[in-house]
Amino acid sequence: METLRIRSFVEPMTPSYEDLSREVFGVLGIPIDNIGLVESVQRLHTAVERGVPFLLSTPNVNFLISSQTDEAFRESLLSSDLCTVDGMPVVWLARLLGVPVKGRVSGADIFNDLKFGRSTTQRRSIFLFGGADEAAANVGKTLNSDSMGLKCVGSFNPGFGSVEEMSQTAVMDRVNTAQADILGVFLTARKAQNWLLYNHNRLTATVRAQFGATINFESGKVRRAPALLRRIGFEWLWRIKEEPHLWRRYGADGLSLLRIVVTRVLPLVLGRHWRHIVSSKASDLTITIENDVNMIRVSLSGSATEAHVAKAITCFERLFDQGNPFVVDMAEVRAVDPRFFGFLLMVRKELRKRNETLAFYRVSPALRRIFRLNGFDFLLQPNR
Repeated sequence: METLRIRSFVEPMTPSYEDLSREVFGVLGIPIDNIGLVESVQRLHTAVERGVPFLLSTPNVNFLISSQTDEAFRESLLSSDLCTVDGMPVVWLARLLGVPVKGRVSGADIFNDLKFGRSTTQRRSIFLFGGADEAAANVGKTLNSDSMGLKCVGSFNPGFGSVEEMSQTAVMDRVNTAQADILGVFLTARKAQNWLLYNHNRLTATVRAQFGATINFESGKVRRAPALLRRIGFEWLWRIKEEPHLWRRYGADGLSLLRIVVTRVLPLVLGRHWRHIVSSKASDLTITIENDVNMIRVSLSGSATEAHVAKAITCFERLFDQGNPFVVDMAEVRAVDPRFFGFLLMVRKELRKRNETLAFYRVSPALRRIFRLNGFDFLLQPNR
């Protein structure tokens, strides 16, 4: 397994504070945007028009499992400007935890919408990076002859090297010289996400996304599962039929997912904390800001739930305007729900743009358990 040095983003991936207003939920350690296909594609077009770097991630079960053990992979999701759910099992788990996910928005769906130009009259340029053999080059030719929404301005298959080898100057120059609006990456999920994170400040394409198996669907090498199977969550069976070697990955991911359900999801749903969240939806959250000698202390008291995110956004925007370091006192927090975890992830993202960290203190053992069950115990570690 490759060990990568995680680079903090120097350039903001979206205009300041916009991340705080995203409707993001924290689900088992990763961010999930509650957004549909049309709005997702529109955000990509808006990013292109602004010329602001925009990282799209589409978490599925494999993403969820990989993020539990691969810090660089998890960081690529936490640093993303949009995380849509690609996989019905993740949709179901999110809904079980009370997250009102609108539905599945896969990378293939987004690529398809872009290809047909359904959301804009502008034809976007795209560079295709990865894919087996000459798949990317062939798909590029097809796009240029048939697509109303995408124009391929280059393609490159980097082979099977490491992330560092795929990040050599000659490779990056080839990608950047094309001056594409969109960079579509077609490597394995782990390698693609880590490569995008590793090279964030070197890439010039505005929108960057790992579209995974989409290249195989577009090239005709693999047939995509029928819509019914995708909708009822059995796309994985179709994928195994089309690509038998995938059974090992799906089997391993399935066992890992079962372990997460038993050890974390069920305790959350059935435990006292979940009942407390449900009963405390209307409970208040008090946010107190105090100036200490060396930094600002932000004390939260009450229920940190969805009902109070708007209030929290206003307070933290004021803190960011002041530009002083701060710590978050959690001593009086009784409950944290997925929506507030999502907000905290966006606070962390904003701080990392400034090369700062999100620091909590006075976290009770009971609250630490809630962080752990939700997959966010890493937030309590130093320099995270």
